Amino acid sequence: MNPSLPEIIGTALFAVAILHTFLASRFEKLAERNPANAGIWHLLGEVEAVFGFWALVFTLFLVLYAGSESATHYLEGLNYTEAMFVFVIMVIAASRPILVAAGALVRMLSFVLPMPTNVATYFVLLSVVPLLGSFITEPAAMTLAALMLRDQVYSQPVSARLKYATLGVLFVNVSIGGTLTPYAAPPVLMVAGVWGWDITHMMSTFGWKAAIAVVVNAAAATLLFRGELRGLPLAGRIGARVPVLLILVHLAFLAGVVVFAHHPTVFIAMFLFFLGVADAYERHNDRLMLREGLLVAFFLAGLVTLGAQQRWWLQDLLTGLDPTVLFFGATALTAITDNAALTYLGSLVQGIDDAFKYALVAGAVTGGGLTVIANAPNPAGFSILKDHFDDGAISAGGLFVAALGPTLVTVAAFLLL
Repeated sequence: MNPSLPEIIGTALFAVAILHTFLASRFEKLAERNPANAGIWHLLGEVEAVFGFWALVFTLFLVLYAGSESATHYLEGLNYTEAMFVFVIMVIAASRPILVAAGALVRMLSFVLPMPTNVATYFVLLSVVPLLGSFITEPAAMTLAALMLRDQVYSQPVSARLKYATLGVLFVNVSIGGTLTPYAAPPVLMVAGVWGWDITHMMSTFGWKAAIAVVVNAAAATLLFRGELRGLPLAGRIGARVPVLLILVHLAFLAGVVVFAHHPTVFIAMFLFFLGVADAYERHNDRLMLREGLLVAFFLAGLVTLGAQQRWWLQDLLTGLDPTVLFFGATALTAITDNAALTYLGSLVQGIDDAFKYALVAGAVTGGGLTVIANAPNPAGFSILKDHFDDGAISAGGLFVAALGPTLVTVAAFLLL
């Protein structure tokens, strides 16, 4: 290892940003104690703004160190498509027509299951919707599941234990629920083309194991909290009735963005048309989640900006591990990096065998629920649900503990099945 000064500074700021995510709630308390400077403390207390803030600090360092032209060249050489895609898919998936369609599907499945409807709804939201992410992408599945869980569970007077346990299962299940196809989960997307993984390979190698883990995790949470869930009222329909044709139009926009997920020029154009339709039929829509989507995109863009400076130590570390150690190493590293960045670096390594590839990707998706930065869709769920936790903040330690059990179930699925 012979890192350059920008790499050293980038790694140091990356570590500071990770620590900052764990301390974000403390800044919110400082805002209450110092109302004269509350603005800056509120900014630093927004978890979604953390990586963007420290990426800005790193960019300013690059300008001072190498000049504005070099800094601009560095930024233009990065790929921010994922950040833009998550913003677009989050706003579309959170529109009322999509939620009405998703809610109808969830209710239909809930009525079929042999258990109280409100308990069955909880199970479906933690199992079927995350698996649906393999087809509509993980960010869309996270948005839909989080919004419906917000209305069904988090808006009710439930225990903090139930809130954190649900969040842990949701984050883990979304992370592994996108592995049935080669295009829906960001860490799989980074390697599928390079390694020639198609849907048959994903289903036979990862998908069925992930599906078992998803169902076990959801069933365990449902069984553990069935008493508390029975007392919850059923959430009503999302808003007023929505014309079927408008629902189909919104679904077409969602499908189009998914199909062209790698082509920002196309999906941004589709999004602009979507905004026009949503404005024209404002009476059938609620407020679009533009602010929340932009904050999540800002978070991911900051993660990309700082994450690119971690290659100097991550790649050497990955290549020195055997498959079993690599699996656990990838699971642990995912919690403090981003699983897509981790698999991307692995795809650059030459001469690796199938065991290495499996261990890297399986470990990356297994650890995707442990922290808010571990998987690209997590900030979306975090943004939607955080206001329903005490003090409007989600404890990083609480999330880690809540996700540990579902993560261990996933470890067993990928290593033993």
